[in-house]
Amino acid sequence: MPDTKIWLTNPAPAGFLRWEGRTDCPEDPIIRVDVISGEKADRQSLQEVKRWRALFASQSSSDEISIASMDDSKFSSALVFFIGNYFVTFFIIGLIAAGISLLNKPKPLRISEVSEAFLSYHLLFAIGINNLINFVFHVFFGDVAAKFIGWENSPFQAEVGFASLGVGIAGVIAFKASLPFRFATLIPPWAFSLGAAGGHFYQMIAAHNFSPGNVGLVLPIDILMPIIGVVFLWLSYKHPQPGTAIRNLI
Repeated sequence: MPDTKIWLTNPAPAGFLRWEGRTDCPEDPIIRVDVISGEKADRQSLQEVKRWRALFASQSSSDEISIASMDDSKFSSALVFFIGNYFVTFFIIGLIAAGISLLNKPKPLRISEVSEAFLSYHLLFAIGINNLINFVFHVFFGDVAAKFIGWENSPFQAEVGFASLGVGIAGVIAFKASLPFRFATLIPPWAFSLGAAGGHFYQMIAAHNFSPGNVGLVLPIDILMPIIGVVFLWLSYKHPQPGTAIRNLI
């Protein structure tokens, strides 16, 4: 409408200070509506503007501090990224290492050689080294691990970490161990992974927890790793290396 003016606080978000204009028809007189009436309106407008500017200046300063803190804590950010990917990373490294170990084998490759390579490096990287890293994060970086999963930190994290330490040590030893020892080594991480996957699904439904550590790469790998481990173990059992003394699982 012509001859209409509105005063708002600046910067955003806008807050109403004054409206001035005609109520309906162009011939109506111009009226003014203030937050408060009288001569105090101008002073109040100025004070309001100053208050909003001070408020957002402090918020901008806080944002800059937060951004600066994030820039200064690149180590923590790297830890969060590493937590979200190391189970997948070392699982893939195990597959690559198994493939590399087969390059110099006489061709054609026997199924027993292939199954032995993939099972042994799976135990070394996906079980052994992965759980040793899990021990480090849960025991020494519990706050970061808890935030990534979407939980509160707890003393139970240390217990989970030390359990991972035992599994990790067993995984490294199983790299060159007998088949029964390997079978026994795989049982705890299988149970843990499948139980953790069930817990992730429950947290999604009951607590609406969609944190990266609950529904990210951790969830599918918790399901896939036991299945792939069973396949590698079964192939090694059905196609043992020549000269293997113990061919039973237990």
